Amino acid sequence: MTSDLTGALSDPSLRKLWDRLPRARLVGGVVRDLLIGRDVADIDLATPEPPDVVQHTLADAGIKVVPTGIGHGTVTAVIDGRPFEITTLRRDVETDGRHATVAWTSDWRADAARRDFTFNAMFCDREGVVFDYFGGREDLLAGRVRFVGDPDQRLAEDALRLLRYFRFLGRFGREEPDLLTLAAIKRAVPRLARLSVERVWSELSRILGGPRASEMSALMGRLGVLDALLPGERTQGRLERTVSCGAPADPVLRLGALTTASADVLGQRLRLARREVDRLNALRTLPPVTPTLGCDDRRRLLASFPPAAVVARSWLAQGDVVGAPDPEWDRLRGWILDCPVPMLPVAGRDVVAAGVAAGPAVGAVLQDVGARWRAGGCVADRRTCLVWIREAVAARPS
Repeated sequence: MTSDLTGALSDPSLRKLWDRLPRARLVGGVVRDLLIGRDVADIDLATPEPPDVVQHTLADAGIKVVPTGIGHGTVTAVIDGRPFEITTLRRDVETDGRHATVAWTSDWRADAARRDFTFNAMFCDREGVVFDYFGGREDLLAGRVRFVGDPDQRLAEDALRLLRYFRFLGRFGREEPDLLTLAAIKRAVPRLARLSVERVWSELSRILGGPRASEMSALMGRLGVLDALLPGERTQGRLERTVSCGAPADPVLRLGALTTASADVLGQRLRLARREVDRLNALRTLPPVTPTLGCDDRRRLLASFPPAAVVARSWLAQGDVVGAPDPEWDRLRGWILDCPVPMLPVAGRDVVAAGVAAGPAVGAVLQDVGARWRAGGCVADRRTCLVWIREAVAARPS
């Protein structure tokens, strides 16, 4: 979708939706981003119509409707292959710090009042009129991240807002954080224990992968947030040096730089995906990858680890050694990515062909040959490795 508000309002798919739901308004992030000229991916709308009316109205017009969150008043309309999330206006009846019991309402201000930050509580109608009940536009343009109403109340309603504060502060903040807000955040830290770990990692990964990650993690550390979330010793300085080198905005790499905890412990604490645990494990297992490594040593690493893991480890090493951009380290990563991945040119079937019965003995011979191949810098060809197989077979006790 266009990053221009006027252009967005003339979007043909959105106009089709408005033709059926003329009272619906754009809401939240889409309004915020359009106001500052950022590209918009997801389009959310709010409407006073109850969800069953929304469903029937759109279905009668031949528009596909998916009840993605019908219990919370949310449906998704699919128009021209694009999703539009539509939520009925709500007011909170009861909150427990994780989930809210809501009731439908026709009061736009009441719906805005239950949202997290002022610049996420704005609406825009089909004519381009922006409805801003709490000064969100002014805060957005000033680079100020401000809770709607009382920060303590907003945080008590949903503790995840504590983490969202740092994500938005890193992305939009230009003013120094309000001391009263920081005090409320510090008071709310114990509430994080009630959140599902999946929600925690979803937000934490976006903080670590976002702008000003070092500044945000340092502030979170001072307020006790990281101690509540992460095991192990905090290594803030290592994260800062890694970021200063120009390392990519990779949440897993930055998590590995920020804490000394093992991959398995982090995986259990944050319920990481298997691939994320494997990446962290490689960061912990690989030796320092530096430009002083010879070509043989580089190939040995590539024979045991994915090139991306070796490159990631080089960023941590660069942070440890120089802590700044350096073309020599860039050339090292270029070499790693351009080098064909070394592959042992023989397999178990070659050991069987040399007269070894299928079973553990095949793996033992292959292990011996692989060790010789790696010791030689992973350059021996298939013919040489077949000779080594025969030698290893001959040396085995009969």
